[in-house]
Amino acid sequence: MTQRTVRGRYFEDFEVGAEMETPARTITQTDIINFACLSGDFNEVHTNFEYCKETGFGEPIAHGPLVYAVSAGLQYASGVNDGTLIALLQIDGWRMLGPVKHGDTIRMVVKVLEKKESSKPDRGVITFQRRIVKQDGSTVQEMTAKMLYRRRPK
Repeated sequence: MTQRTVRGRYFEDFEVGAEMETPARTITQTDIINFACLSGDFNEVHTNFEYCKETGFGEPIAHGPLVYAVSAGLQYASGVNDGTLIALLQIDGWRMLGPVKHGDTIRMVVKVLEKKESSKPDRGVITFQRRIVKQDGSTVQEMTAKMLYRRRPK
């Protein structure tokens, strides 16, 4: 059996207070429509340009869960989770702070808040503060996430 190369970070590699930033990605109108089709959420605030002219947004906005899902993909793209993440355990305090529209580019800024060894010696829990940030520097979503990572093999 071939041993797989791991590029992700192990539990021991995280330091409380350390920050990392993911790559960025531009949200498109196609993303918004595809997410509406996937989720079945065709709320007019996401799909109807005429309706949105009368909202504070002026145009359709991305679904909150779409922005979250893309940011999770960006964290994976950073390599930090590749081969070492076991599970997402918990999301707390998920807040929508601003809209994301077609053409906005987002990235995630992640700060390690806490490390805790688990009862199993091969894993540990990392608590992150996650901020999803647009190209203008504004935070559009924030949350705390607990994730279970592998410990470095001995």
